Amino acid sequence: MNAHLRTALDLAARTVPVLPLRAGKVPFGNCTACRDNACGGRPNMKTPGPCTCPTPCHAWAAATTDPHIINSPTWRRAWREAAAVAYHPGGADLTVVDLDNPAAIAWARATLPATRTMPTTRGEHWLYQGAMQSTNAVRPGVDIKSTMAYARWLGPGTGTMTALPDVVRALVVKGPTADRPTAITVPALAGGGKCPHRMPAYLDRGIAMAEQRITAASSAVHAAVYRTFLAVLSAHGRCGCLTDAHVARLFTAAQNKGESPRHCTDAWTNARTRLGL
Repeated sequence: MNAHLRTALDLAARTVPVLPLRAGKVPFGNCTACRDNACGGRPNMKTPGPCTCPTPCHAWAAATTDPHIINSPTWRRAWREAAAVAYHPGGADLTVVDLDNPAAIAWARATLPATRTMPTTRGEHWLYQGAMQSTNAVRPGVDIKSTMAYARWLGPGTGTMTALPDVVRALVVKGPTADRPTAITVPALAGGGKCPHRMPAYLDRGIAMAEQRITAASSAVHAAVYRTFLAVLSAHGRCGCLTDAHVARLFTAAQNKGESPRHCTDAWTNARTRLGL
């Protein structure tokens, strides 16, 4: 049996939802039948239904504990091509604090309660019991991976797992920083004018069109994501209308096309920098 498949079945037996990852730590893209969400699936929701596609589609939302799906012929082909096993932390009631460099690890050791840890290529994963909102770049070198996200399986780790502390939950509700792709704070319009983007229908339509543009990209996905982020920020980035929910929709659309959270963050930051935001 393929080693990745064996690991996935073992995790699933422990009620940890799993999915295969391609090289570059990215999920398998949607199949032809599910492209552009034509299957009726809901990859932006907390559950993957109602799509019944037999392939590992919809990025993190494909994660499952069903051994019949994991060991099906279509998934076995994916496991043979896979570079790693990933899991949906939130689906297992877990939160991963992803520490990307030595400075982030030093901050965690000085700030966060000790818990189970796993070494990564560049840093560490700190694993807590309990689910929360996933957010990238909550501080330099620190991402939160829980609901609506995936994390690479790096082994059982060491140490005793601790309940998710308030200090970790608080990381996603603090004000934005230069490294965090959240709502953009700008001064009010001169003269107290009303920003037309604050009309919900106008802004929602713009975000929906941006999601469609990313989803429709058939090649050069990196470039398509960057251009779309740039267009959204050009239209809505200086009036303070964009919220965390809007940005999360764009990031989710990009990740469903196979972009990693880090690539999304870099594209967003580069777009902001180009526009002087």
